[in-house]
Amino acid sequence: MLEDRKILCGILFVLYTGIQWEWLPSELGFGSGMTCWRRLRDWNNAGVWQRLHEVLPAELRAKGRLDLSRAVIDSSHIRALKGGPKPDGARSTGDGRAPSTT
Repeated sequence: MLEDRKILCGILFVLYTGIQWEWLPSELGFGSGMTCWRRLRDWNNAGVWQRLHEVLPAELRAKGRLDLSRAVIDSSHIRALKGGPKPDGARSTGDGRAPSTT
């Protein structure tokens, strides 16, 4: 069984490069793409990623190593509860539908 660190490197390699899981080169020593995918699924189901997201920023903040002035929020993951701002010149029908062009 491969150690977790190698599997993590394989997962990060696939996520960073965007290659398909089954194309993960075995020469890199990360195990098969399917092994990495299964471990990612299992760690996700076990709450590992959520816990890491909670612990890592807290530890970095405590050591003064977290610089939020360079943080980026990917809007594709943030729900706009009220629809977000409308661009200038946008018309609203009041009911959420686009105005008719006919």
